[in-house]
Amino acid sequence: MNRTLEWNVRVHLSEEEGTTKAEAVLDTGATTLTGRGVARCSPQDVDIPEIGDELAASRAMKDIAGQLMKAADRDLESVGAGPENGRTAPAYGWTVVES
Repeated sequence: MNRTLEWNVRVHLSEEEGTTKAEAVLDTGATTLTGRGVARCSPQDVDIPEIGDELAASRAMKDIAGQLMKAADRDLESVGAGPENGRTAPAYGWTVVES
Protein backbone atom coordinates (compact mmCIF):
# COMPACT_ATOMS: atom_id res chain seq x y z
CA MET A 1 0.00 0.00 0.00
CA ASN A 2 1.33 3.42 -0.97
CA ARG A 3 -0.01 6.57 0.62
CA THR A 4 1.07 10.05 1.51
CA LEU A 5 -0.20 12.04 4.47
CA GLU A 6 0.52 15.45 5.86
CA TRP A 7 0.14 16.11 9.56
CA ASN A 8 0.32 19.68 10.80
CA VAL A 9 1.64 20.91 14.13
CA ARG A 10 0.89 24.38 15.43
CA VAL A 11 2.85 25.65 18.44
CA HIS A 12 1.68 28.62 20.51
CA LEU A 13 4.22 30.16 22.91
CA SER A 14 3.69 32.68 25.68
CA GLU A 15 6.21 34.11 28.14
CA GLU A 16 5.60 35.91 31.38
CA GLU A 17 8.09 36.73 34.14
CA GLY A 18 10.68 34.13 33.15
CA THR A 19 8.20 31.31 32.48
CA THR A 20 7.51 30.17 28.94
CA LYS A 21 4.46 28.04 28.19
CA ALA A 22 3.93 26.12 24.97
CA GLU A 23 0.86 24.45 23.56
CA ALA A 24 1.43 22.21 20.55
CA VAL A 25 -1.54 20.98 18.53
CA LEU A 26 -1.14 18.07 16.12
CA ASP A 27 -3.84 17.80 13.46
CA THR A 28 -3.76 14.49 11.60
CA GLY A 29 -6.89 15.20 9.62
CA ALA A 30 -8.64 12.42 11.56
CA THR A 31 -7.80 13.50 15.10
CA THR A 32 -6.24 16.32 17.08
CA LEU A 33 -3.79 15.93 19.96
CA THR A 34 -2.67 18.73 22.27
CA GLY A 35 0.60 18.75 24.19
CA ARG A 36 1.81 21.20 26.77
CA GLY A 37 5.25 22.21 27.97
CA VAL A 38 6.72 24.74 30.40
CA ALA A 39 10.21 26.20 30.84
CA ARG A 40 11.34 28.45 33.67
CA CYS A 41 14.41 30.61 33.66
CA SER A 42 16.53 30.01 36.73
CA PRO A 43 17.26 33.26 38.64
CA GLN A 44 21.02 32.79 38.23
CA ASP A 45 20.76 32.26 34.44
CA VAL A 46 20.74 34.92 31.75
CA ASP A 47 17.19 35.34 30.43
CA ILE A 48 17.36 34.37 26.76
CA PRO A 49 13.76 34.01 25.51
CA GLU A 50 14.70 31.76 22.57
CA ILE A 51 16.00 29.10 24.97
CA GLY A 52 12.75 29.12 26.92
CA ASP A 53 10.84 28.85 23.64
CA GLU A 54 12.91 25.86 22.54
CA LEU A 55 12.58 24.07 25.87
CA ALA A 56 8.85 24.65 26.28
CA ALA A 57 8.09 23.74 22.65
CA SER A 58 10.18 20.57 22.82
CA ARG A 59 8.40 19.51 26.01
CA ALA A 60 5.00 20.14 24.41
CA MET A 61 5.98 18.06 21.38
CA LYS A 62 7.35 15.33 23.65
CA ASP A 63 3.93 15.30 25.34
CA ILE A 64 2.32 14.74 21.92
CA ALA A 65 4.87 12.01 21.12
CA GLY A 66 3.87 10.16 24.30
CA GLN A 67 0.20 10.44 23.39
CA LEU A 68 0.94 9.09 19.89
CA MET A 69 2.86 6.14 21.35
CA LYS A 70 -0.03 5.30 23.69
CA ALA A 71 -2.47 5.48 20.77
CA ALA A 72 -0.21 3.19 18.71
CA ASP A 73 0.00 0.73 21.62
CA ARG A 74 -3.81 0.67 21.93
CA ASP A 75 -4.20 0.19 18.18
CA LEU A 76 -1.64 -2.63 18.16
CA GLU A 77 -3.38 -4.32 21.07
CA SER A 78 -6.75 -4.05 19.31
CA VAL A 79 -5.41 -6.13 16.39
CA GLY A 80 -3.67 -8.66 18.64
CA ALA A 81 -0.17 -7.29 18.21
CA GLY A 82 0.31 -5.71 21.65
CA PRO A 83 2.78 -6.75 24.34
CA GLU A 84 2.31 -10.22 25.87
CA ASN A 85 1.05 -10.61 29.44
CA GLY A 86 1.01 -6.86 30.03
CA ARG A 87 4.80 -6.64 29.58
CA THR A 88 6.18 -3.45 28.18
CA ALA A 89 7.15 -3.90 24.56
CA PRO A 90 10.60 -2.90 23.32
CA ALA A 91 11.00 0.33 21.40
CA TYR A 92 9.57 -0.03 17.91
CA GLY A 93 12.03 -1.40 15.40
CA TRP A 94 14.33 -2.85 18.06
CA THR A 95 14.31 -6.38 19.40
CA VAL A 96 15.09 -7.39 22.95
CA VAL A 97 18.44 -9.14 23.31
CA GLU A 98 18.41 -11.67 26.12
CA SER A 99 21.79 -12.22 27.80
